[in-house]
Amino acid sequence: MTLDVIVQAQGPIPLDIAFQVEPGELLALVGPSGSGKTTMLRTIAGLWQPDKARIAVQGQLWLDSATGFSLPVHRRRVGVVFQNYALFPHMTAVQNVAAAIDHLQGAARKVEALRLLELVNLHGLEGRKPAELSGGQQQRVAVARALARRPDALLLDEPFSAVDRATRDRLYTEIIALRAHLAMPVVLVTHDMNEAQLLADRLVVIAGGGMVAAGPTGTVMADPRALHAMGIREAAAMLGAVVKGHDADGMTALHTSAGPLWLPRLDVVPGTRVRVRIMAHEVILSRARPEGLSAQNILVGRVVELLAGDGPAMMVRLALGEDVILARITRRAAQQLALEPGDQVHAILKSMSVARDHIAADTQP
Repeated sequence: MTLDVIVQAQGPIPLDIAFQVEPGELLALVGPSGSGKTTMLRTIAGLWQPDKARIAVQGQLWLDSATGFSLPVHRRRVGVVFQNYALFPHMTAVQNVAAAIDHLQGAARKVEALRLLELVNLHGLEGRKPAELSGGQQQRVAVARALARRPDALLLDEPFSAVDRATRDRLYTEIIALRAHLAMPVVLVTHDMNEAQLLADRLVVIAGGGMVAAGPTGTVMADPRALHAMGIREAAAMLGAVVKGHDADGMTALHTSAGPLWLPRLDVVPGTRVRVRIMAHEVILSRARPEGLSAQNILVGRVVELLAGDGPAMMVRLALGEDVILARITRRAAQQLALEPGDQVHAILKSMSVARDHIAADTQP
């Protein structure tokens, strides 16, 4: 069920964007407000028609401006999760989900709705109306309802922006786990780079209605053009790890392919695989292994690439075992260290510099 999207428009927001999303893949559209992200979702869903466009899912045309064809909204098997949930306030959770099921009748419809609510961890809350549910619970009902349509594509429009940070972190974990059950392409619109990096396989960075960069998440996060569009301090990379245990002093020990890592205590059981978001500006590089530092994490890596920006800073891509992270340093520092691709360096990371919401469970095999 590959989703193919080509959109061009002169206004109200100029657009010139094209991308593909494979089955089971999550692609995030990121960029500043007003760049055209939500307009792209509205176009896919059939709620807006641009000047020129071609949208197809698994070879089935949904929109082709060249021939004047546009599949009506109600015939597009698309699930949409809106920013404000858009639940029916007079219906219970199970009724909200059942209302979107059009391929079953009678008791079978309720059984399927209950199954979907259990899939999003809402078992036992099926009889509550939206006003009786928390923001996070309402969001999960919205996800279950979107899945109830058996969509060929799932569209998420800033789905976590209306909930608090703690709830958002729990929803990230649940979405990551839920993805193991999804076989359709998923498009996420977000302005939160932490969210995009934790959830997305690939990123498309949009600015002014055009594509600044597109590709695997790790590659885009090392692209100076993309970093400029997103805000340079957002530069970060994901480091895979396994939780080894919890120490008496409140630290959690993790194992990475480059060596041990210690972080403030994580509420996860030993053996859990996680992904840790490492901010590039928090990484310090050293030629020799430093001594006498308060920093607990010193990992040996090799320089993969040096990427110069417009200002005094530059990005260094580092191979740490099986992963690649980023270090944002000054040009002067890179010159003083005489860094070249292939050089061995030590990456220094303060344990307290990793935010709790920058860690997510890893469900990848």
